[in-house]
Amino acid sequence: METTAYQKLPFGFYNRPDVLSIARELLGKIIVTKFNGELTTARIVETEAYAGVIDKASHAYGGRRTARTEIMYHEAGAAYVYLCYGIHQLFNIVTNEVDIPHAILIRGAEPLTGIPIMLRRTGKKVADFTLTRGPGNVSKALGITTAHTGESLLEDEFHLVSDGFVPAAEDILATPRIGVDYAGADALLPYRFIVRGNKYVSGKPSENNLR
Repeated sequence: METTAYQKLPFGFYNRPDVLSIARELLGKIIVTKFNGELTTARIVETEAYAGVIDKASHAYGGRRTARTEIMYHEAGAAYVYLCYGIHQLFNIVTNEVDIPHAILIRGAEPLTGIPIMLRRTGKKVADFTLTRGPGNVSKALGITTAHTGESLLEDEFHLVSDGFVPAAEDILATPRIGVDYAGADALLPYRFIVRGNKYVSGKPSENNLR
């Protein structure tokens, strides 16, 4: 895919106050990585929004600031990649203004370009739905690691683009987030957005049937 024919998402896309709108609008956008000259791309089909200091599911809840989460308080359009269970590297996008720690987790994406590279990175033999289903697989296939935390998504090596595709409104579902039961009532908030019927969406069928 020649990314020069696509529109790179500008700073203004990320630097907005409504993290839910951004998470929804990320569906259909394309992640582009060109690490060590290897081009891979994938279309986003699943996101989760995290609303900062007021969101009990957020790493920044209550204004928490640690060496790991400090990037969440920085300028919008930065990558926040953290290690989950000591294994999975999860790619998030920082949004909103400086010192407002909103972020969006990319949970699922449909592979487009560089599938042989993705197979090599993941150790998979077949490019089935497991290749980029789930946030850990998305990062692994696209070569995204914790070393990319803090990188601007406005650069050539690592960015998001639009090719004009937007999922139909009736195909976008909002559901509770996955794996945040510790957040109490906030775990039930419909902050997860998916493209209905896409095989690269993670979770159980029961988690994918709410609008």
